[in-house]
Amino acid sequence: MNKAALAHRPVESFVYPVHSKKLVFRFQAARKDLKSCFLVFWRRDEAPKKIRRIPMRCTLRDREHDYFSGKAVFQKTACYIRYYFELSDGSQTVWYGAQGAQPTKPDENYFEYLYPNAGDGPHPPEWCERQIYYQIFPERFQNGDRSNDPPDTVPWGSSPSRGNTMGGDLKGIIDSIDYLSKLGITCLYLTPIFHGSSNHKYDTIDYYKIDPQFGTEEDLTALTDQCHKQGIRIVLDGVFNHCGYYFPPFQDLVKNGERSKYKSWFFPLEFPVKSDPPNYECVGYYKWMPKLNLSNPETCDYFVNVGKYWVGKCGIDGWRLDVADEIEGRFWERFSGALKKDFPEAVLIGESWGDAGRLVLGNRLDGAMNYLFKNAVTDWLAKGKIDAPEFDHRVNRMLSLYPEETRRCMYNLLDSHDTPRFLYDCGGNLQKLKLAVALMMTFPGCPAVFYGDEIGLTGANDPDCRRAMNWDGARQNHALFAWYRRLIRVRKKYGALIRGNYCANLCSSETGLYGFIRSDRGQSLYIVINPTNRKQNAAVPLLEPESEWFDLLSKETVSSEKTQKGESYYNDDIVRYESRLQTTMAPCSVKIYIQKVV
Repeated sequence: MNKAALAHRPVESFVYPVHSKKLVFRFQAARKDLKSCFLVFWRRDEAPKKIRRIPMRCTLRDREHDYFSGKAVFQKTACYIRYYFELSDGSQTVWYGAQGAQPTKPDENYFEYLYPNAGDGPHPPEWCERQIYYQIFPERFQNGDRSNDPPDTVPWGSSPSRGNTMGGDLKGIIDSIDYLSKLGITCLYLTPIFHGSSNHKYDTIDYYKIDPQFGTEEDLTALTDQCHKQGIRIVLDGVFNHCGYYFPPFQDLVKNGERSKYKSWFFPLEFPVKSDPPNYECVGYYKWMPKLNLSNPETCDYFVNVGKYWVGKCGIDGWRLDVADEIEGRFWERFSGALKKDFPEAVLIGESWGDAGRLVLGNRLDGAMNYLFKNAVTDWLAKGKIDAPEFDHRVNRMLSLYPEETRRCMYNLLDSHDTPRFLYDCGGNLQKLKLAVALMMTFPGCPAVFYGDEIGLTGANDPDCRRAMNWDGARQNHALFAWYRRLIRVRKKYGALIRGNYCANLCSSETGLYGFIRSDRGQSLYIVINPTNRKQNAAVPLLEPESEWFDLLSKETVSSEKTQKGESYYNDDIVRYESRLQTTMAPCSVKIYIQKVV
């Protein structure tokens, strides 16, 4: 047994409450090292009479590790719970407690979970996990009111630059609600709409004013109201890590230096404050975006109030929080606590380009932008830089970073306003984009569409990825739109795609095929992807006995057959396969099988 790979700590990443009478326990071991993992636990006041022992299940597996999970339910509040783990590799049994592994049952070498406080563990709004997000860069989506166009507005569809404007506004989004509803979108994420200096508005001047080129506060209220009538929610971009150079408190610092009453709002390195080169902290060394000091109580209070103001005033449904990784955790605890107190159904999604674990603690944010997912899909399907086993490693490792409740609320994107479009990265190959969309729509977490992807909009990195939305029907890819719409319907229809477990059942570097199972409460869907340019035959192992299976995409029906003794399948040591189906995969294709109802 590889004892060095064994890991558990009595902290939120390994044990957390679902509610006051239910705890989730997680344990880590070396890949394929353990034959069994049991959780042994009791209340402090009940030993030795009521010691319980329940099996932990291997729920995720990457290249190096297996990740076990188990849930314990109590009749009373789950407090003062003592526990350890009983582990076996088939030839050796050890017991793992607070002091590590030992060869005998522990007398005192146990962990203790003390109390399920209300702020512990993930508690996202119930609606969050069911969302299909659609990201809009307002300046480039649709021009609905030409009267608010800036004087230097260029023709719609011009080549995008970092400085030009094309006239997109809130009225344009209002005019597009029927289009978004037809696609199946349930939540809009708008990049910043508050008064700023640039076309992207990440350099905010006034956090309490809609930028005049986008419209008014009344326009935002109208947008929110009309979206809500069609079952679409609204999430705004909160840029609270930094402000714009012309934000009045920063201008006061520039003018008054050490005498400025806003000195503690920022990070000046010396006085007088100068911008060329900047002698103050700024995001990404970009002088037009001074970093805000959110440790300062006045600054903290200001942005907490901004967050509450727009939810209360215009009825928005939450915030996407810019460069959330760069902001101290205490601020997110304060911000989340204040917002959720008044608006418990508001959602908070943080921007993160890596492991977002410090953001999604129970008393901070509900989810994060999942660039780890985006990068894995791009490297595998778009660029061919990794094979199926490496993709499987990366997504399982990524899923292992978060509690199950958080995974379901992650914002799973293929591209954004900060990256090349997926269609650009795959060289314009629409079939590869369709595979990526199918994967995104069936993967744990919330799918997120960047405006225009659904009609074939492409573009290199910023600013090219921020091209104007193409509203000319003759130049839109209607077949691609139908593909998005179809898969969104599949996503919404089958609960296993929202709350189901994830397990790869097909993974080969030789064939290139990858398949996985989403299963929940007796319902299983099997997704099979062939990213290669050749036809492939596949034997897809199934959890269910022999029956008929229906491909939701091709509409074909296939009968499964009983697995044969001695046959070996991917991950067959952690799930039990009862049958298999034989299928032929066309080049660059995907199938989604579900058991046919007799």
